[in-house]
This record gives sequence, C-alpha cells and structure tokens, in this order.
Amino acid sequence: MKIVAFIARNLFVYLVLCVGTFLMLRLTASYLAFRDDVEFLRFKQDYIHNPVWKAAFYVHVFTAIIALLAGFTQFSPDFLKRYKKLHRLIGRLYAWDILVINFPAAMIMAVYANGLLPSKIAFVILDCLWFWFTYKAVIAARQKRFTEHKQYMIRSYALTFSAITLRMWKLILSNSFTIDPVTLYMIDAWLGFVPNLLLAEWIIRRSSRKRSHTVTVPTQR
Repeated sequence: MKIVAFIARNLFVYLVLCVGTFLMLRLTASYLAFRDDVEFLRFKQDYIHNPVWKAAFYVHVFTAIIALLAGFTQFSPDFLKRYKKLHRLIGRLYAWDILVINFPAAMIMAVYANGLLPSKIAFVILDCLWFWFTYKAVIAARQKRFTEHKQYMIRSYALTFSAITLRMWKLILSNSFTIDPVTLYMIDAWLGFVPNLLLAEWIIRRSSRKRSHTVTVPTQR
C-alpha cells in the first residue's frame, strides 16, 4: 500500500510539473512576435519604451523557462543514478541561468514591478533568495555535501516554480474575489513564492525525519 501511495504521489507531482511547464511554454511562445500589446506587456505600457526594462523582460521571459525545464529533471533518483554526467551538466545550466542571467534581469523587473512598494519588496526578496539558495546548492555540490545540495536545490526550484504559482494564484483570486488590480498584484506577489517555500521546507523536514528513522543502531555484542 505504501508503494502505491508513493507512486501515486510522485505521478501527481510530475503531472503538476508537466502541466505547469507546458503552460509556461505556451506563454513564452506568445512573446516570440515581440509585440508590445500581448499578455503581461499590456499592463506595462509605462515602461515599454524603457530599453533597460524591455531588455530585462525579454531576457527573463526567454531564459527563465530554461531553469524551469532544467530543474524539472533534477529530482529523479533514477535519472541521477543512470545519468550522473548529464545531471551535473543540466545542474550547471540551471545554476548559470539563474546566477548570471536571471538574477540581474529579475532584479530590474522587481524594481519596476506593479503593485507599489509591497510588490517590489516581495519580488526583490524572491530574487535574492533565488540567487542565494542556488548559490548555496552549487557550493554544497562542489564540496560533496550532497544532502545539503539537494535541500538547497529544493528551495531554489520552489522559487523557480513561482513563475507558475504566481499566475495560478492570480487566476484563483481574480475569479473568486472582486479585488482592484493593484491590491491583487500586491497579494499575488507574496502568494506566488511564500507558500512554495513553506512547502519546500516541509518536504525537506519530512525527508530528514525519514532518513533519521532509517539509521540503524549497531547491536552490542
């Protein structure tokens, strides 16, 4: 029964990841025409002629999906066991994409975020934590502290996945309540990543408890 529950739980998680990634790919594809009146850009007309903001936007849109796809493969024990070199290669791609490309681009986006100061603060915190957890995961891997590496990667990917949960919460809130756009964006900015981090910490603690229970105590002779 435990095996069935384990399989069902993992299938559900991967189904959510697949659906979320597919929706993000569709959204990313809508920006390939480089029009200024599609999707999110319709609400950023005040900044659409700012070359710094616009460059940061397109860099973030077209490269964040790489981190989402790369991280998607990294938590499978079978994949790690069979394809260690590929795991390391994809991990490096994930890390470079976040630390070098997306961190500065997302920080610019955060400064110009909708929803006044509360939203800006939320996205700055999100971006800084995204960088820090990814950096710590890289350092832990280099020092062969693989349990710690996995824990930081869980936290990092939880923030990567906020690209999806941000939009999910916006749909839920806008269809469930009558909220003005500014307030909606302020709430959504925090809901997009805080629950993800709480879930990540729960997964890490649960995994740690399981490991501690499997430690065998040597018998006395």
